[in-house]
Amino acid sequence: MSYLSNILEAIGNTPMVKLNKVAADIPATVLAKVETFNPGHSIKDRMAVSMVDAAEASGKLKPGGTIIECTSGNTGMGLALVGVVRGYKCIFTTNDKQSKEKIDMLKAMGAEVIVCPTAVEASDPRSYYSVAERLSKEIPNSFWFNQYDNMANLEAHYKTTGPEIWEQTEGKITHLLVGAGTCGTITGCAKYLKEKNPNVKIVGIDTYGSILTKYISTGEIDLKESYPYLTEGIGKDTIPANLDPKLMDHFERVDDKSAALACRRLAREEGLLLGYSAGSTLAGLLQIKDQLKKDDVVVLIFHDHGSRYIGKIFNDDWMRERGFLQTELTVADLIKSKKDKTFYAIQSNETVRTVLSLMKQYDISQLPVMEGDKVIGTVSENAILNFILENPLQNTEKTVDHIMSDPMPMVGLDLAISKLNRFFEEKIPGVLTKDQIGSYHVITKYDIVRAI
Repeated sequence: MSYLSNILEAIGNTPMVKLNKVAADIPATVLAKVETFNPGHSIKDRMAVSMVDAAEASGKLKPGGTIIECTSGNTGMGLALVGVVRGYKCIFTTNDKQSKEKIDMLKAMGAEVIVCPTAVEASDPRSYYSVAERLSKEIPNSFWFNQYDNMANLEAHYKTTGPEIWEQTEGKITHLLVGAGTCGTITGCAKYLKEKNPNVKIVGIDTYGSILTKYISTGEIDLKESYPYLTEGIGKDTIPANLDPKLMDHFERVDDKSAALACRRLAREEGLLLGYSAGSTLAGLLQIKDQLKKDDVVVLIFHDHGSRYIGKIFNDDWMRERGFLQTELTVADLIKSKKDKTFYAIQSNETVRTVLSLMKQYDISQLPVMEGDKVIGTVSENAILNFILENPLQNTEKTVDHIMSDPMPMVGLDLAISKLNRFFEEKIPGVLTKDQIGSYHVITKYDIVRAI
């Protein structure tokens, strides 16, 4: 039989995948080291095991102890995996900009999660660094791992990620692009790859609001460069001990919007559902693509899975609220904006009197006419009025199929509202659509005006 003795043995040996559509105008060969294949769906699984191994060997973490860490989510997941397998309790501090999915996943693994404010300095007692450090002093038999300054972080990538990249590219790698946060990944990989070939270019991907880029280029720690940003998993307001500036060739900053849109491209064009830092890395590549040549082999490290960001960068409303999506409103958006989503319709054998009563009760001016569950026509208040005026001797017990007009046109949910106008005419008071569960909806001009 072939099996692993526990889930931790599944960590590492992640695949290298060629990027095609998103790199179509780049002359180099562009490869992605897809770390979502780790059991915790991120590269942080590697350093989590490394840090726990080191803590156990040094006696800082004893059986039955408590793992304490400040985390943006992924390191916490890796440590939680180790905690489950090896019998440790986990307490994680995080900041309030992290996605709800990350927090919920940590809780699902049995961890306690404490959410701290983002917009405070690291030394502030409310910061997620300070809270983690304080808890480690208050809780017996606990250890704060401090991934930013823990050299076992760097060592994990020097021993595993770097060698894997060298082997998978047969030593042909010319550029490595890595999102920089704790800087363990970029420094560990850089150390190994530079030992193999000093000419390999190491490019750190940073975000606006982080102090790392200026520090790399000038050696200056400028806290004026530090301000809130949306990108998760990369960027720092302190300089991690894991960072070795001598191994870095260049740092490239990417803004929040570019990163989010690039992340969506990876899903839609490459089938890679990835996290925010992957979008930053791709966007960084596109910003420096003119520096690349045909024979270059460029490797991008993609840290984590997109499932952690479903409520953010993969949510159209979240993207629009931040001005990241300028896409036009669609029929689906109109339905979402309607307070009353009830579908009012009339059967073809109902009387004109019944239609009048229904229109008056619900203040509507047109109704689809149904035969069973099929729409066969439309009746409007104008049609009813004309019928009554032209046939004063006939009562309103006439069935509605005698005065109905053609059915309202059917449109798709993804149709842009600017294209709806071509459907509206004097005799066409609205359009019909069906939502994802098959329910009918009527869209009128008033619905469009209200949504806009």
